[in-house]
Amino acid sequence: MSIATRADTQSPALHAADSHDLIRVQGARENNLKDISVEIPKRRLTVFTGVSGSGKSSLVFGTIAAESQRMINETYSAFVQGFMPTLSRPEVDVLEGLTTAIIVDQERMGANPRSTVGTATDANAMLRILFSRLGRPHIGSPNAYSFNMPSVKASGAITVERGEGKTKAEKVTFTRLGGMCPRCEGMGSVTDFDLSALYDDGKSLNEGALAIPGYSMDGWYGRIFRGCGFFDPDKPIRKYTKKELHDLLYREPTKIKVEGINLTYEGLIPKIQKSMLSKDVDALQPHIRAFVERAVTFTTCPDCGGTRLSREALSSKIRGKNIADLCSMQISDLAGWIRDLDEPSVAPLLAGLQHLLDSFAEIGLGYLSLDRPVGTLSGGEAQRTKMIRHLGSSLTDVTYVFDEPTIGLHPHDIQRMNDLLLRLRDKGNTVLVVEHKPEAIAIADHVVDLGPRAGSGGGEVVFEGTVEGLRASGTLTGRHLDDRSALKETVRTPRGTLGIRGAGTNNLRDVDVDIPLGVLTVVTGVAGSGKSSLIHGSVAGREGVVVVDQGAIRGSRRSNPATYTGLLDPIRKAFAKANGVKPALFSSNSEGACPTCNGAGVIYTDLGVMATVESTCEECEGKRFQASVLEYTLGGRNIADVLAMSVAEAGEFFGAGEARTPAAHKILDRLADVGLGYLTLGQPLTTLSGGERQRLKLAAQMAEKGEVYVLDEPTTGLHLADVEQLLGLLDRLVDSGKSVIVIEHHQAVMGHADWIIDLGPGAGHDGGRIVFEGTPADLVAARSTLTGEHLAAYVGT
Repeated sequence: MSIATRADTQSPALHAADSHDLIRVQGARENNLKDISVEIPKRRLTVFTGVSGSGKSSLVFGTIAAESQRMINETYSAFVQGFMPTLSRPEVDVLEGLTTAIIVDQERMGANPRSTVGTATDANAMLRILFSRLGRPHIGSPNAYSFNMPSVKASGAITVERGEGKTKAEKVTFTRLGGMCPRCEGMGSVTDFDLSALYDDGKSLNEGALAIPGYSMDGWYGRIFRGCGFFDPDKPIRKYTKKELHDLLYREPTKIKVEGINLTYEGLIPKIQKSMLSKDVDALQPHIRAFVERAVTFTTCPDCGGTRLSREALSSKIRGKNIADLCSMQISDLAGWIRDLDEPSVAPLLAGLQHLLDSFAEIGLGYLSLDRPVGTLSGGEAQRTKMIRHLGSSLTDVTYVFDEPTIGLHPHDIQRMNDLLLRLRDKGNTVLVVEHKPEAIAIADHVVDLGPRAGSGGGEVVFEGTVEGLRASGTLTGRHLDDRSALKETVRTPRGTLGIRGAGTNNLRDVDVDIPLGVLTVVTGVAGSGKSSLIHGSVAGREGVVVVDQGAIRGSRRSNPATYTGLLDPIRKAFAKANGVKPALFSSNSEGACPTCNGAGVIYTDLGVMATVESTCEECEGKRFQASVLEYTLGGRNIADVLAMSVAEAGEFFGAGEARTPAAHKILDRLADVGLGYLTLGQPLTTLSGGERQRLKLAAQMAEKGEVYVLDEPTTGLHLADVEQLLGLLDRLVDSGKSVIVIEHHQAVMGHADWIIDLGPGAGHDGGRIVFEGTPADLVAARSTLTGEHLAAYVGT
């Protein structure tokens, strides 16, 4: 048998499958996009730039990534789709060449207090298996080392068949050992309630003794307390017997019947523990958080010492260390400990764990520990933690979508992030990055610049091409790409100091520092050097200190800039006064709401597994108010007209004439100050970009009375052109007599400072010390720290 071979001297024609090398978007109209069309090369790194609110996220996340996810979801059966979020098709004419999209965004990783860095990245799962194999004394399966798994004991009779037709009853006891500390139930802390903050014992329940948010005697709680029969609701609480007080506070869930309805009665304290304390305190609504901080004291669990684990789990050790010891180690140290562990019986497990821990160090998170709660991670840290699982992935030809991956990174760390993005691209993946930092834009193979402005003034592609082409393009991004701010010639003189002595929060090493008052102070240092620990741990709680942190602003699609900033209150009152009616009529969430759509402006039609259809309400035509309410005017405009105004228009409208409202004008001025003059007052919060949300929060919190303002990375999500405006705002704050402390990595903000405090020299236990205090000019001249070197390079000295 002979095999015929053929040598082709000509190069083969391009295979049809190889012609799909572009992602084509035609006619995209999501949010503020103006019917745009772009072609994005596959297996390349494409960076999307433009001012905050220009439409970058609408194109990348709202159109390309959203359609990819929707099409993948449609491959599942209708039954499975019923359990998945329903996604509607983005507003776009044509989308071709899509691949599977993996989104790595800035969303916090949930606020469940049981979730730690170890549980979120599978490192804890691997450690538990390791201890179940090598731990001495051996105590059981991996569940015996899990602080989320309680120990269970059960006993009962079972029937055993013996021969034909014969049975015998036997008593069996079943035990499953879990690793959860029984005292704190795996939380690491125990709670102590201040009963005086729960109720006024001089009053009866019917007289409104309860001071717990949401526990009103007018609603269901009132019916339950009156109908349960465990105590007299008309008797003052201080006259309750021991049993009555126990039933009010601690009674276990008990079935009761009230007014013919089957209900469950439960004591106040277990009820609060389930409804309020099972969530991260920072994720609670402000009024509930204030109540929890007032009524509940959290102390380290005396049984487990805060490790969350049972005595049995803590007794099992490998080379003298238990699983809690390993989880509390800095990850870079833990990686070294695992590397020294030579156990052939678990070699594949050790190799997997080693790779995972090395990925942490590679991505710049080696300073974390596995027992760090994920709710305490910054947006940048959360995003990089989510990146870890993709670093060793064997997948190729997928689309990775990143939302500002350099957030929270010192200039020294940005190069490492760039290398990771290029590595993902070089494996044959398409990498799409929304980014503002010039250092990250510089590595792009292809750049799409959106603009020319934000909001309704944006939504167009103003440039598409290479980085060099962008520099020469004359667009706003192109002009600012090589911006280098000069150091201030003169710095302000402080009028006092804020002393910090012996700071030891997290990795700080007994730090003593004096922060000057009356000036702009920038606290900087590599990620994990202890900046946030110093300021949030030693300054934030003091009287007269206002903190603007990185926490995402919360709000439903009914929330808008007017409701979030409190602007709607003075506007409603002004309308009510001018027309002699109630303010509640001018709220789309209250009496003035359109009855057909309940003030939403749209009707949602649920089609089961198909995407929910959203259609404009025909009754109010999307205006959200009853027709009768729209007849009331102020200065010739009705409430719907006002909510359709931009901040700049509304500033003029409420600044003078018949509609003059000083309280509203003051808030509008603050919104204009932070560069949101183009924003519509009634625009849903869910449609705002990350940078717009950051500045909206800044404008809202500027209203708080204080002498010292602490801002945590305020340049997050801001375009190079927006940073200038932010610096102007900070200057105005300081010139008005306030002290401003900014935790920041952006060199333009460092160069604009009056005083710099630099922490380092490294991250984790390699940091936690003050390595420089002084003016930016002195820092650049000395070049003694990493920050000094990067700032000197930035200002070009």
